[in-house]
Amino acid sequence: MSSTGKMKLIFVSDNRNKIKEVKSMLGEDFPWTLEAKHIDLPEFQGEPDEITREKCKVAAKQIGAPVIVEDTCLCFNALGGMPGPYIKWFLKKLKPEGLHRLLTGWEDKSAYAVCTFAYSSGDPEKSAVKLFYGKTNGKIVKPRGPQTFGWDPCFQPDGFEETYAEMDADEKNKISHRGKALQALKDYFDDPDTTPPKRLKLATEQEEAS
Repeated sequence: MSSTGKMKLIFVSDNRNKIKEVKSMLGEDFPWTLEAKHIDLPEFQGEPDEITREKCKVAAKQIGAPVIVEDTCLCFNALGGMPGPYIKWFLKKLKPEGLHRLLTGWEDKSAYAVCTFAYSSGDPEKSAVKLFYGKTNGKIVKPRGPQTFGWDPCFQPDGFEETYAEMDADEKNKISHRGKALQALKDYFDDPDTTPPKRLKLATEQEEAS
C-alpha cells in the first residue's frame, strides 16, 4: 500500500514519456497509485491481443502484484495493417521520416493507431487477464512537430490539421488511442464490483502471499 492509502498498481514500462502520459491521463481521482517498473519481457509474436495478454501474464508472475502492461500498434491500411504490433522496431530503424517514406508508392496514406492495456490482479492462474482497447483513425504524413515521442510526428488523426506531436497534450489525450484505452480501464475500476472493499481485500491477500 502506498503512503496515500491507495493500493499500488504496477505499470510495466521504462518509457518515461509514456509513463508521464499515462499518469496524466489517469488523473488524481484514479483509485490506485500507479508505480512504474521495468522488467525484461519476452518479445512475443502474434496478434496484438495474444501479445498483450502473454506480456501481462509474465509480468504478473514476476512481480506478484496487480499489474498493467500496454501494447501499441500503428497500422497502415495500404500495407494490410503492417507494421501493426511491430511498430516499435520499424520506428527504431526508420524513424518517423522513414515511416512516412514507406508509403511513398501508395496513394492510400490512411492508418489507425490501436492501444491495448492488459490488467492482471497479480495471479493470472486464478483470474483472467482483462483487456482494454482504444483506436484512433488518421493518416501518415511528413513528420511535423517535436520528435520526442515515438511516431507522433507522422500521425495526423482524422478531423485535425495537426499531428499528435503538434497537438496540445490535453487535446491529444482526449482523442488518442491511449487515452481511449485508459478511459476504458478507468471505467472498469469505477464499477462497484472492482472498488473497495473487494479490490482492497484481493490486493492485500496478494501482498501477504508474495
